[in-house]
Amino acid sequence: MAKVLAVVSSGHKDLANNYETGWWGEELFAPMEILEGAGHQVDMASPLGGKPTIDQASISEEYDPEGKYKKMYESGLADNTKKLSEITPEDYDAVFIVGGHGAMYDLAENETLHNIINSIYDNGKIVSAVCHGPAPLLWTKRPDGKSIISGMDVTGYPEAVEPEGLPAILPFSLEGEMSKVANYSAEQKVVWGNDQLVTGRDPFSSEALAEELVKALDKRSKQEN
Repeated sequence: MAKVLAVVSSGHKDLANNYETGWWGEELFAPMEILEGAGHQVDMASPLGGKPTIDQASISEEYDPEGKYKKMYESGLADNTKKLSEITPEDYDAVFIVGGHGAMYDLAENETLHNIINSIYDNGKIVSAVCHGPAPLLWTKRPDGKSIISGMDVTGYPEAVEPEGLPAILPFSLEGEMSKVANYSAEQKVVWGNDQLVTGRDPFSSEALAEELVKALDKRSKQEN
């Protein structure tokens, strides 16, 4: 059994633009279901700990037509996240950064999260992120001062499919910033940068990314044994 740390945004409110966002339901719950189904343990963390703010759109009928993720959310599955400051990176075999636009606000430049990512990476473990979840990877610096994704093949939420009008109020363009430091692809669902770093494009890549994680964790387990 591997231990995976799922990191979610605590949420963000923009009163001036009447905008509230947070983490995306499918991007936490679909991977959690797959990872736990494969026998792995998933712990959750957020900047503030406790119950983080979900992006309500992600459990609306439009994006969750069967109500599956809404039901999982309302069951309290994500109500008790640990604070990032309470996390011991050495306890984990992988970190999984959940998307939702909230990640662009309180995760992107969070130094505590950067330290967790670097520690897990330096321990030879896996760093993964989906949709807007790669935002903090941009600002996670390696000893050479470069981004952890510098020069790597990556993906993340494409600019072309951002909701109309939203890019104007977002703090940055995820695709734009990733394209400056890495080899960004808007076409591939899941992209391995190397055998330790993997990114997923959008909410619909969540299951595929989790399946890649399961395969990688199983392979590593066999190698260690």
